[in-house]
Amino acid sequence: MTAPVRPPGVLFLCVANSARSQMAEGLARAQFGDAVRVQSAGSQPTAVNPLAIAALAEVGIDIAGQRSKSVAEIDAASVDLVVTLCAEEVCPVFPKRVRNLHWPLPDPAARPPSGRPLETFRGVRDELARRIAELDPPRTA
Repeated sequence: MTAPVRPPGVLFLCVANSARSQMAEGLARAQFGDAVRVQSAGSQPTAVNPLAIAALAEVGIDIAGQRSKSVAEIDAASVDLVVTLCAEEVCPVFPKRVRNLHWPLPDPAARPPSGRPLETFRGVRDELARRIAELDPPRTA
């Protein structure tokens, strides 16, 4: 009897796990479904930003039930690809040697209020969606 094959795992990693990585998690789950195990985490998790929830709701993706997680909570054996999303800040390091991609996107939550903060989240959401659509998911051994 053979063991079931686990789906390949992608981890989106940033500092607060509140905006970019949360949006990436929701977008990737919508893109890959059950074919890929999608997770997100941060080195200093806070809470999911309400504007990240709103930006994804606009495209029909509900991330309201997601929560910010520490990278220490992630089972390293479940990750085959790490995508770091830090731009101005120092990206966390994942303890397991796996394939890495770096997408240096600005943190929409760190931008000064412009009167239209949701616009910044939309821009990051759309760029994440573009990159995830082109992402070649990892394969498990």
